[in-house]
Formats: sequence, C-alpha cells, structure tokens
Amino acid sequence: MEGQKPKIFSGIQPSGELTLGSYMGALRSWKALQDDYDCVYCIVDMHTITVRQKPAELRRRAMEQLAQYLAIGLDPERCILFIQSHVPQHAELAWILGCYTQFGELGRMTQFKQKSQQHAENITAGLFTYPVLMAADILLYQADLVPVGADQKQHVELCRDIAQRFNGIYGDTFTLPEPFIPKLGARIMSLSNPENKMSKSEPEGCVFLMDRPEDIRRKFKRAVTDSETEVRFDPAGKPGVSNLLTIYCSATGKEIPEAEAEFAGQGYGAFKAAVGDAVVELLAPIRQEASRLLGDKAYLEGIYRRGAEAAQCQARKTLSKVQRKVGFLPR
Repeated sequence: MEGQKPKIFSGIQPSGELTLGSYMGALRSWKALQDDYDCVYCIVDMHTITVRQKPAELRRRAMEQLAQYLAIGLDPERCILFIQSHVPQHAELAWILGCYTQFGELGRMTQFKQKSQQHAENITAGLFTYPVLMAADILLYQADLVPVGADQKQHVELCRDIAQRFNGIYGDTFTLPEPFIPKLGARIMSLSNPENKMSKSEPEGCVFLMDRPEDIRRKFKRAVTDSETEVRFDPAGKPGVSNLLTIYCSATGKEIPEAEAEFAGQGYGAFKAAVGDAVVELLAPIRQEASRLLGDKAYLEGIYRRGAEAAQCQARKTLSKVQRKVGFLPR
C-alpha cells in the first residue's frame, strides 16, 4: 500500500545468552530499522525446544533476552516485541503450511543436516519441520523483509516457495518475503577459532552482552591472532587479527585503515587490550540497563503481554484468511 512502511520480521532463540556477534551482526541494526520500517521482533522460544531445554532456564533466558532487547534500544512504542509461544497462531499456521511443504524440501535443509549430527541422540520431528514454523513466523505478519545471515537464507527461500505454492492454489494470500542484509551488520567470528562464526556454544571464544568487564578483557587478551606482529586487515591470511579489527571498528565507529594506522608498530598485546576496552565501553550501558530492567519483572511482563496482543491482532487476520481459503468453517 502506498505510503506504508515495509514490514520486517525477525527473531532470536533464547537458547543461550545474547552475544557480541548477535549484537553487532543483527541487534544493532534492528534498533536502526525501527525508524524506517514497520518492525515485528520476536523471542522465538518455540524454535528453541527442537533441542532439549531445562524449563526454568528457558523461562529465565526469555525474560533476560527481552530485557536486553529493551536495553539495546528496541522501543515497544515503535516496534512489536513479543514471545513466540504467546501467539498461538504461529503453531496453527505452521500445521497448515506443513501440509503444503514437500518432505524432500525439508530434507535438503543444511541446518537440519548439521543439527542432526550435533544432536544425533535426539533427532525429532520438530527439528525436521522447524523451517515450516519459521515460514509461519514470517508469513503471519505479511513481512516484506527478513534480516538474515548467510546460514538462514535457505530458510527464507523455502518460505517463499511455500508461499508461492499456496498463492498459486488459492490466489493472493501471502506477501513474498525477501532476505535483507542490513548495512550496519558485521560478521563477527570466534575469538578462539576465527575461522568460525562467534557462537554461544563456544563460551571462551564468545563475548556475551552481560559479561563482566574483567571477563571481556580476559577473553580478548586470549584471542587467537598469528605469529606476526602487524595489525593488518587480511581475512584470508590473518583471520584472527582481521576479526579483532572488525570488532574494534564496529565498537568505535572507526574505519579499518584508521584502525590499522592507530596500531601500527604497537604489536598485538596493546591492540587486543584496546579492543577489549572498546567492547567493555560499548556494552557497559546495555549491561547496566538490562540489569535494572530485570529488577522490574512486572514492567517486563507488561511489555510482553502488550506485544503479544499487538502481534495477535495482525496474526489473526492472516490466519483467518488462510483457514477460509483451505476450507475450514469459521469459528
């Protein structure tokens, strides 16, 4: 519709603490997108249980993640913030869309193959079908754009295939979403293994938003570099140093050549200490604000309840249209 802002949907699993990688790669962009887009942001707890979770920890992490969303600047007056399991239309639409998804399509999903190897003792139907739930997440809100990394692009493509198939049978029903790579995003790699993306499954190579300053500095002090001493951006030849430069520039707003010049001739010790200090300074206000918010449980509950109401308002419209088209009697 002319004059209407494009809609964005995105969500992160509360399967662990939020990381510096997720902040620099996604969450900081989410904050910036609020001004120009109609944003729907979710804590996708239903996806999390494809791998066995401890219930009390899952509840705690969902609440902590909401507090951190708010602490980084997501504004519930400018975007919808909610918890996935509080909007039952996600599960309802996922069942319907699963009936329009081919078995072979799901079998080709790269993440299913990887997670099946990682969790060989617990390969569930949910692990196999969760791309359908992801499609429901996106299509419920008629999202135009989905911020994704390279590892999730395949899921957006499947979402489009499912939507096109449904639209082809029943007429125009779903907006076809496009993958969206925000300009602000930076790809942050592990401090201990810079060939791999920073991941909460590798705690020593990962900085968490709620880490204490002394822990952040210790992790950067131990960060893997190389046998040289030159601070130079060369992702192929010097992945560790290049990753630290990316983090430093993302934290300070400086350009790579400026940072290279700043640390010329200083060696890695001073460089790693400066990167650690920059990250401590960047994360300190987020950590403080999130801690403050976690002390006000009633406020956080009010945020997620209002968010779920706003999300349901949109989700019900899409689900009702889908149910009518497939032939279900009205409720």
